[in-house]
Amino acid sequence: MAERSAGPLLRILPAGLYAGRGRMMVERALLVNRRSWLNLVSGVLEPLFFLLSLGVGFGSMVGQVAGPDGQPMDYAMFLAPALLASSAMNGAINDATYNVFFKLKYAKLYDAVLATSLGPLDVAVGEITWAVIRGGLYSAGFLLVMLGMDLISSPWALLALPVALFVAFAFAAAGMACTTFMRSWQDFDLVQLAILPMFLFCSTFYPLSVYPRPLQWIVDWLPLYRAVELMRGLTTGHVGIGMLGHLGYFLVIAAVGMWVTTRRLDKLLLR
Repeated sequence: MAERSAGPLLRILPAGLYAGRGRMMVERALLVNRRSWLNLVSGVLEPLFFLLSLGVGFGSMVGQVAGPDGQPMDYAMFLAPALLASSAMNGAINDATYNVFFKLKYAKLYDAVLATSLGPLDVAVGEITWAVIRGGLYSAGFLLVMLGMDLISSPWALLALPVALFVAFAFAAAGMACTTFMRSWQDFDLVQLAILPMFLFCSTFYPLSVYPRPLQWIVDWLPLYRAVELMRGLTTGHVGIGMLGHLGYFLVIAAVGMWVTTRRLDKLLLR
């Protein structure tokens, strides 16, 4: 079935670039990680600790803040969707950067994979798919936490998990593309230099309106802010046409990330 559905793509792409078997990389990841369930649990616990300490503890002192429509809302309900978006980002980025770098530079896994019928695009599709699965598991676990704590106020939240998967896909594609340029483990300081400020400043803990206008414009173009806006709108029911712009933004990131990853793997491993 997968090979038949990939038929038109196989005819368009250059020979050797794609064999329509990216699922083999996913199957390998499932086998390797079948005993690493603690890593998945930890991905849910981190945002949960933030939610309990800040949303519940600190939130009792804050009271209410301005929500997506400008109306006041409980701080925990404001914070939880942002942590959900961060879960999707962290799950995807962690797998698409650190794990991919080890396989690429030290385990030499992709050299062995590309000696088979699989091509660079199969590797990109498989690894990014696994990163999306991991980000989706983080998001699904945290969504259950939000549901149990009564932090979801709209049936639109049913779309939160599919959107989280889409967000994770974009971050995974971008993360893997960046990883192909990494030369050593020290370069991963740059990853944290990008991720940590986004987590702190992308309307995660307080509304965007607290910033001066020039800084608001900068934050508005950061990917995590777009993800937070999507999650906050869906879980609170403030859904608008502007969300399509956010989804289009992530679609562009995902497409560029896939293209760069494929070209870089082709250059690094096949030429």
